[in-house]
Amino acid sequence: MTSIAEAGPRRLRVAGLDEPLPRPALLLAAAGLAWLAVGALVLSWPDGQELERTQLLGALALAFGAVQLAAYAGGWLLARLAKLGRFAPWLLVLAAWLAGWEIVTAKLDLLPLPFFPSPQAFVEVYTDDWQRLGSSLLASLLLLFRGFAIGAVVGFTVGVALGWSKRAGYWIHPLMRLVGPLPATAWLPLAFFIFPTSAAASTFLIALATAFPLTVLTWSGVAGVQSAYYDVARTLGASSRFLVLKVAIPAALPHVFVGLFMGLGSSFAVLVVAEMLGVKAGLGWYLQWAQGWAAYANMYGALLVMALMCSALITLLFRVRDRLLAWQKGLVQW
Repeated sequence: MTSIAEAGPRRLRVAGLDEPLPRPALLLAAAGLAWLAVGALVLSWPDGQELERTQLLGALALAFGAVQLAAYAGGWLLARLAKLGRFAPWLLVLAAWLAGWEIVTAKLDLLPLPFFPSPQAFVEVYTDDWQRLGSSLLASLLLLFRGFAIGAVVGFTVGVALGWSKRAGYWIHPLMRLVGPLPATAWLPLAFFIFPTSAAASTFLIALATAFPLTVLTWSGVAGVQSAYYDVARTLGASSRFLVLKVAIPAALPHVFVGLFMGLGSSFAVLVVAEMLGVKAGLGWYLQWAQGWAAYANMYGALLVMALMCSALITLLFRVRDRLLAWQKGLVQW
């Protein structure tokens, strides 16, 4: 078998067959050069006012540009590095956006402070206030996990009961129609009065926001299972417990995950409101604290962390869905 070098830089021998490697996009090299230019602009153009993180920002831009050029060069031999070329248009746009942001704020000082901080101030948030921001992120994750887990368990259980039992539907359905459509934030005054701590009240609100959409979707999934599935299982001697656990719930899982996605999105909104109004920790509290001190760079930095947190959690939920519902992998995109 010939080696990669003998077969040429553009081909890879796998299982006796020559397969072409993907060509890295030329835009990736252009993006790397653009980021090097941004780093040179940051370091060579004097700031309009004294800023502490100019050297660090310039070094980060230069390093990021060098990484992109290295990925472009390595992509001619490694397929995984070559695939990074699909991000090149976004990298070019981000480089142009960062250069414009740097010019109008740090260099020319055209936008009013503190509402429009410079990129240096943005970097300073993560270098100087990372402990408070990290503890706020951890507090938000713990609160969100507690509320979402409780809401998911309750919503799933009630949804299965509604879809399977007519008696449960008779008693629970009217309550669902009365209470369910109310936004969870409408319960804020009552929740903070009933529960002994603000953390418990916030957990209840997040659980409430998660449970309603999951209940409705699980209910519809269980109720929509074809009766032929039950008939075949009964013919083979299946009990009612087996019908619920092995027939109804697996068949309803696609609806269950849709409900989980909807519940997770609702819980994000409730999380921020609850932390702003009652909880003394978390990203919502951090946003309110930054606004009170007119530290808009900290506020924008927290918003970015929150966006990454929410996106990562939804991505994780999609990964779980694709693993459990392999036959529907790729049907719903994120």
